[in-house]
Amino acid sequence: MIVLGMMSGTSADGIEAVLVEFTAVQEQSAPQWKLLKHSSIPFEPALRQEILACVRADTGTVDRICALNFNLGETYADAAWQTLRAAGLEAAQVDLIGNHGQTVWHIPKHSTLQIGSPAVIAERTGITTISNFRARDVAAGGHGAPMVAFFDVLFFTHPTINRACQNIGGIANVTYLPANAPHNSFAFDSGPGNMLIDDSVKRATNGALEFDADGLIAARGRVDEILLAELLMHPFLKQAPPKTTGREMFGAPYGEQMWHFAEARRVAPEAVVATMTMFTAQSIADSYRAFLPDMPAEVIVSGGGAKNPTLLKMLAAQLPAGTRVTTIDAFGIPPASKEALAFAVLAYETWRGRVSNVPAATGARHPVIQGDITPGRNWKSAH
Repeated sequence: MIVLGMMSGTSADGIEAVLVEFTAVQEQSAPQWKLLKHSSIPFEPALRQEILACVRADTGTVDRICALNFNLGETYADAAWQTLRAAGLEAAQVDLIGNHGQTVWHIPKHSTLQIGSPAVIAERTGITTISNFRARDVAAGGHGAPMVAFFDVLFFTHPTINRACQNIGGIANVTYLPANAPHNSFAFDSGPGNMLIDDSVKRATNGALEFDADGLIAARGRVDEILLAELLMHPFLKQAPPKTTGREMFGAPYGEQMWHFAEARRVAPEAVVATMTMFTAQSIADSYRAFLPDMPAEVIVSGGGAKNPTLLKMLAAQLPAGTRVTTIDAFGIPPASKEALAFAVLAYETWRGRVSNVPAATGARHPVIQGDITPGRNWKSAH
């Protein structure tokens, strides 16, 4: 079975798409998989600005969200076609699309909304589309996140060492994988990932730059300890798992508040970027010390943060000596592709009729089969 997985995260910078070929082994065993293609498709600037407007309570009006739902559906469908062409495949060769969609708003343990109409995707591609993965977990009393925990437990549990799979996207989330004990794994959002770093870069450069490429700005700056201490007082960091967060808590309004705090103290722009980078690193390490039963021997980093050497260096410095900090590409997986790959796996599991949430990670009352199925023209032939 070939599945196309797609993900666009809280950074709202574009779509990661993967084509994955799955081979079933035994009914209750993890499938074998092969990554056929990975594509990164950036959002057009106007679309990105519309997304960022719609994820704010003061500008996300119902008419804008309604229109964006269908516009994103068209964009996801285009991304699917681009990925198919790059792989040299026809739509008829793909069995399923698994699409996360774009999170507009998330109220932990109450409700969640991801948009990007699956009806449009299925209509434009002809491929049966599975979407809205988080809602069933929320309906079962969970946070609906982190979703990648299932993928981590399935493929990264080690027989002899404790691991942490640390994704650093807009938000940072960790899956703790105790050695040879997948049933004891759990996951949670530790706090901001790249979100506040990106926000400070845009403010520091008057919008000329969207992110800190290779961590060069942070490397030039000096961490401001007073600003860092203020950031580390955020109440979310002390909240015990299971927990999730997003732009509702660490988005532009909070970034603006902290920028003004720094300005009042005459903190240099590069120092603000450096401090936001350290905030991400330290909040991750602090969450390990506070909430993990044992410190991991190995930390496997994925997401956009895996491309930031300054952030990785800061993270390693915050962890005990001897902790191995590596990136997921050491395992043959491009760092930016992991979440798209995870949603391809989730779509595959849904189609097989198998549960795919991790209640220890999300807080759900019980395991559930996740996702809504929108039939495509291949509905009867999907296998």
